[in-house]
This record gives sequence, C-alpha cells and structure tokens, in this order.
Amino acid sequence: MRRSSVTAAVAVALIVPSAVAQAQPDPAAVMTSYADIAHAMYADSLATAQTLDTAIGTLVSTPTEANLAAARQAWIEARVPYQQTEVYRFGNPIVDDWEGRVNAWPLDEGLIDYVDVSNYGDVSDENMFYTANVVANPQFTFGGTTIDASSITPSLLQDDLHEVDGVEANVATGYHAIEFLLWGQDLNGTRPGAGNRPATDFDTANCTGGNCDRRAEFLVSASALLITDLEEMVANWDEGGAARAEVMADPETGGPSAIITGLGSLSYGELAGERMQLGLLLHDPEEEHDCFADNTHNSHYYNQVGMTAVYTGRYVRTDGSVVEGASMSDLVAANSEELDTMILNRMSATTSAMQAMVATAEGGMAYDQMLAEGNEDGNAVLQNVIDRLVDQAAGFEEVVVALDLQIGPFEGSDSLDDPDAVFH
Repeated sequence: MRRSSVTAAVAVALIVPSAVAQAQPDPAAVMTSYADIAHAMYADSLATAQTLDTAIGTLVSTPTEANLAAARQAWIEARVPYQQTEVYRFGNPIVDDWEGRVNAWPLDEGLIDYVDVSNYGDVSDENMFYTANVVANPQFTFGGTTIDASSITPSLLQDDLHEVDGVEANVATGYHAIEFLLWGQDLNGTRPGAGNRPATDFDTANCTGGNCDRRAEFLVSASALLITDLEEMVANWDEGGAARAEVMADPETGGPSAIITGLGSLSYGELAGERMQLGLLLHDPEEEHDCFADNTHNSHYYNQVGMTAVYTGRYVRTDGSVVEGASMSDLVAANSEELDTMILNRMSATTSAMQAMVATAEGGMAYDQMLAEGNEDGNAVLQNVIDRLVDQAAGFEEVVVALDLQIGPFEGSDSLDDPDAVFH
C-alpha cells in the first residue's frame, strides 16, 4: 500500500463530535444519503476493478516482474473502496446474497492452481475438490461430478466451480481468487513475507508452474467477472435500483434498522470475531483475510473507514470528492446527543487502534506476524482493535434500544461468545 493513500484515508476518518444540538432530521433524507454513499462506494469499487483489469491485461500480454508488481498494486488499491462497502452487507439481503461472489474467504486455493502440498496437504475430508487444480486439468471428475474446464471462462468460474459441491471454501471468483493468482501461496506462516509467485507463471514462452496459458485465462476471466458483479451492485443502488428501493420503502424504521444492523454486525461478529479474534485465538495465519498479499491490516482498516462514513453520512471518494448528507449520527443525536457523542468517541478510538495496526504493519511487522504465538506486542495490537470494535458494537446496541428498532441480535462469533468452542 502506498503510504500516501493510507495517510489520506486516516485524515478523513478522524471524528470530531459536534457540540451543536441536532435538529430532528428527515428519515427519508438519512436513507437517501445512505443509498447515495452506497452507490458512490460501489462505483469507486467498479472503477478501481476496471483499472485492475487493465493491469491484468498488461501482465498476461507482457509477463514481466514490473507488470506483475503493477497488477498487485492495482489489486491493493481496488480493495480500498470495496472494503468500505462491507457495512452494507449486513442488513441488506440483496448485498448479502451477492457478496459471496466477490469477497468469499477463506479459500482452498488448490482448487485453482498448484500448491505446495508439504505446506497445504494433498487431501481434505471435507472437500473432494481440495487439490483439483483447474489450471492444470482441463477435465476432472470427483464423486460422480465431471467438470469440463477445457476453456476457462467467467461462466465456468461462476456456474461450475464457485462453491462446487456446496463447499464454501471452493472459491473460484472474486478478489481473493485474483489475489491468489497474483501472489501465489504465502508459505511463510507467521514469519516475514507474502506470496511470491513469479511473473513467468504467466509467460507462455518461458513458463514456470506449468499451464501458463490456462493460468492467464483464469486470471482474466476472474477479473472480467468481478467487473460484471460490481456493475450489478452499482445498478442496485442507482435511482430505481432494487437495493435503494428496499431501504427507501420504510425510511422511519426499516432503513435505520438496516444501517444499525450493518454497523453492529460488521463491528462485532464479522470483523472483531471471525476475521480477528478467531485467528488470534488460534495464532493461525490461515485465518488472515488478505492472506496471500499480506494486506489484511488495510482490509480491516477500510472496513472501519466505511463504517465511519455510513454513521456520519460522509464518504470521501477515490477522486477526493465528497458525498455527504443527513446521517444516522443525526438521527441518534436528535434522540440523545450524549449517546451520539459516546458512539463517535468509540468509533474514533477504534479508528486510532486500527491506525496503530496499520503503522505496525507498515513498520515491518505484517498482520500474520502479529498473530504469532509468543508475539506479545503484535498480539496486543490486534487485541486492542478487537476490544475497541466490541465497545463500538455495544454502542450500536444502545441505539437499537434508544430508537426502538425491531431487529434481531447482531452477527455473532464463537470466538467472542464461546471461545472454548473454537478449540473443539
């Protein structure tokens, strides 16, 4: 990640609570702002995915180390706006039903390409496609299921391979499939270093890893499919789009419920729990979100930036322009300025903890190193982020009560709710 990009995002993420009393906002205005920010975030995600696609095209046509580095940088930059959108996943069924196509993880990368079996293993009791290696095998049959992969196309990835046999770890589409193809396996465990796939893995004239033409086909197809999927979600938040219509249908209760469900569930069960506490309990880099690229610190950080944007009604786009309007913060402040200030302060504390995590990673201790057993300093950095996210989620629970929102519990995680179960 270029340091300048992180510094800019840090600046916009800082929260300064207002001492001025808030008038009761129009709920429809709040939901319009929420939908407008969603549209802008997904549009930025689409634009950066298109830039990534161009870089991938350059890589496969001219497979040099410089072009591979450029494609990797484009992937990292594409994660910045997309990770901010994840606050829309919970509370919006249209988004949640779609999200697995673009951001599913963790993945059994042996489905896609060659792996180091001494590190990865060569069989799984839970996944018969664990080492199917589509790149190397134009056709394969497991358990009576035959898949013709002679031509690697977007439809093959989406319709035949993604979550094949009902196994969620069979990820063939989205950001993480692309990440694996660009970086390869991270074989370093909790030691320094990310994946290190050579550019010659895409060079048909000087091929390493075998099947360079098919590996390029897979990468190009996955990139094209990512663009198609993001176009679909941009359309869902357009004027007249299905996701926008859903949140605007009941702006007084249903819309705010969607916002708080997203904020609370991402803060607690998904981010604090599944993405952070689980890996820390197990000291396991396999539970790291952007594990091949060692980009997890940024991935988590931009989740928080996105939550801040949604709560405060202010999103800074990738071109520096701002989308802003009436916000959930305004609604809460109209009910209780004290509660709103408490939430803003807790979100600022979480952002600060996230910034410390980013600084630690940029200082030379990657996220997977922070996870390592016995790394007390690194563990403490991550635990501080987790604790602040849990506090943040508790604040959103108070909003549910204060606004009398009729919603179920936020997304949970055994890693937070029943840690002993993690070890069974």
